[in-house]
Amino acid sequence: MLTVDFSRFPLAPGDRVLDLGCGAGRHAFECYRRGARVVALDRNGEEIREVARWFAAMKEAGEAPAGATATAMEGDALALPFPDASFDVVIISEVMEHIPDDKGVLAEMVRVLKPGGRIAITVPRYGPEKVCWALSDAYHEVEGGHIRIYKADELLAKMRGAGLRPYGTHHAHALHSPYWWLKCAFGVDNDKALPVRAYHKLLVWDIMKKPLATRVAEQALNPLIGKSFVAYATKPHLPRLSEQSEAATQ
Repeated sequence: MLTVDFSRFPLAPGDRVLDLGCGAGRHAFECYRRGARVVALDRNGEEIREVARWFAAMKEAGEAPAGATATAMEGDALALPFPDASFDVVIISEVMEHIPDDKGVLAEMVRVLKPGGRIAITVPRYGPEKVCWALSDAYHEVEGGHIRIYKADELLAKMRGAGLRPYGTHHAHALHSPYWWLKCAFGVDNDKALPVRAYHKLLVWDIMKKPLATRVAEQALNPLIGKSFVAYATKPHLPRLSEQSEAATQ
């Protein structure tokens, strides 16, 4: 289940991609299949080891084209172990809402992104997330849980403040919002509640089968109750030295 829409966020074979806070690796796997040179980084060592196993299995099965590479590694989003301008693409999906120093994370992502590079950021959407917080403290008051809810304008302003140029936004996963509302209403750890179990079966069926009816329904509902807000941006090229000199003399 991808949150980033690669039809709006083009990826070329050979692009060097950082999937920051990769979690279970869903976006890293898609980038690898598309021929990128992928680094999947997360602070959770157990998840990173599982991502590495999946990368190896994908290579063995021939799922990635020639020239594609994939590395999984532990790391700190606030102190990325890469030189400046190392990546053509950076993806950070459903991560920034967990991190107190979100401006620091943005600064690190911009630092390692090449001028002209592209970045995709996804966070829980303000409206559906507010409902979850209202229904359940346990949903977010856990170690490593959500510490903030972004409004779209707030996130875009922080991206601009970090030196990025946003060029597009959209919402995703509308069908997942009611599921999380049910989880919060019946207890986030209560998977036995009938409404929760029934809706979960629907989501699994939708993910596995991708029927036209639910695809159309989600597309129609995304602007209203999409669970995630997705923003795309570029890092501007630096002015050429000649342009800087001309500006200084004017």
